[in-house]
Amino acid sequence: MRYTRRMTLTVTNLGCTRGGLCVLDGVSFVVKPGQILVLQGPNGIGKTTLLRTIAGLQPPQSGQIAAPADSIAYAAHADGIKPTLTVGENLTFWAAIFGTQNISPALAAIQLTALRSRPATSLSAGQKRRLGLARLLVTGRPIWLMDEPTVSLDTASTALFIAMIASHLGQGGSALIASHIHLGLAAATYLNLTPYANHIAPQPSPFDGVTA
Repeated sequence: MRYTRRMTLTVTNLGCTRGGLCVLDGVSFVVKPGQILVLQGPNGIGKTTLLRTIAGLQPPQSGQIAAPADSIAYAAHADGIKPTLTVGENLTFWAAIFGTQNISPALAAIQLTALRSRPATSLSAGQKRRLGLARLLVTGRPIWLMDEPTVSLDTASTALFIAMIASHLGQGGSALIASHIHLGLAAATYLNLTPYANHIAPQPSPFDGVTA
């Protein structure tokens, strides 16, 4: 499908919290149609927290998130599949939520057509990850948020994922991804979140200065 509406994600001076503490502050960027922005930084810096905040799963502490209504689809760490359903049934379930009728293109794009009737519980970790990513293809939404999407993917499956992203961008979609790897996409830009980290000084211990 080709996205007919030009949808831009704009984040301005965003502050995000985790466990009641501010972990990121002052994050600003724009992701336009055809663009992909890759979030980078060490583990625990707040990449997942930032994605969850933009996806609307938790409120921002400060700042603004601007995107058209129903334009964002989020693929988290969890694959979000039901193990008792088949591959096809899982994808049909998600397609029905978003009003999509045909799941065959999504299965073909991520090479799951041959596994359509297999119970999800019998899939390998990489196959489950591919099924989780295929959900994005049936949402019809142009702005994709993804949290470490290449986890559990081998080299061949990572190439499938990159091709999927390239096709999405070519149709006017965009993506915001947290990843530790370089995707090799010409449209990709990278944002290191380290400068936005809110480094909280450790609280003094009541035992500081006490000697045995």
